[in-house]
Amino acid sequence: MTRHPAIRANRMEPDPGRRANAGERPSPPRRDEPRESPILRFSPTAWAKLLYLRDLGDTEVGGFGITAADNPLYIEDVELVRQACTAISVAFDDQAVAEFFDKQVDLGRRPEQFARHWLHTHPGNSPQPSGTDEDTFARVFGRTDWAVMFILARGGQSYARLRFNVGPGGEMTIPVSVDFSRPFPASNHGAWQEEYAANVTREELWIQDQQASGATAGEEADRRVPLGADAFQLEDDHWWNSLFERDERDMAFDTLDAEVLYGDALEGRMQHGNHA
Repeated sequence: MTRHPAIRANRMEPDPGRRANAGERPSPPRRDEPRESPILRFSPTAWAKLLYLRDLGDTEVGGFGITAADNPLYIEDVELVRQACTAISVAFDDQAVAEFFDKQVDLGRRPEQFARHWLHTHPGNSPQPSGTDEDTFARVFGRTDWAVMFILARGGQSYARLRFNVGPGGEMTIPVSVDFSRPFPASNHGAWQEEYAANVTREELWIQDQQASGATAGEEADRRVPLGADAFQLEDDHWWNSLFERDERDMAFDTLDAEVLYGDALEGRMQHGNHA
């Protein structure tokens, strides 16, 4: 019986029963076929740790996401560095960040596994990035080929944005999920508490209040006041610049091919703009 090519959806496709000739390359997927949109996934342990760290104090807390080697959007762990925190800001210690990066490289991890996901919490109920968040994300992470900003608010809401700085550039908010499909270790509150105590220093916020008790007309008095949180700031960029001054780390900072990783998933969803 003569076998004929099957015709489906008004286009001719190879018959599934026909064997490919030697050396024949498979046809590339059609660009109009649906692709899975990027999703920021947390292991249950990483998510539990972030929740625990968020609730240990009344300030913001920040860290880096450690991702799986085979999936740059699957966060396996959250690691803190030394930082000074208030209810509206986090300031990473430059030397601590440089040491953290060195440690990760020595462990055999690539930069996209430890230096692309900037995570921090908001003590308030809003996970929306502040103006300071936006400035920091653009200034510090604008030099990488891609990066993710993730914010977790105390009320449980979260926000994640994926930004590309290659080609025309672009960004998109992406959904967040907890992925139970991979093995994951148990929670370790004791270790997490020690990590928090070793790295997080709480600083008071001061404002000038002319109505403070004891102030006379025209005088100002200082008082400490609790403020809500919606800002993250890095004191300067020295820790980031130092990485690009070290020749031995050049190979470690090879860029990802973002178009290969995510390709058509961004089509129709990216917001293009200038990234100076």
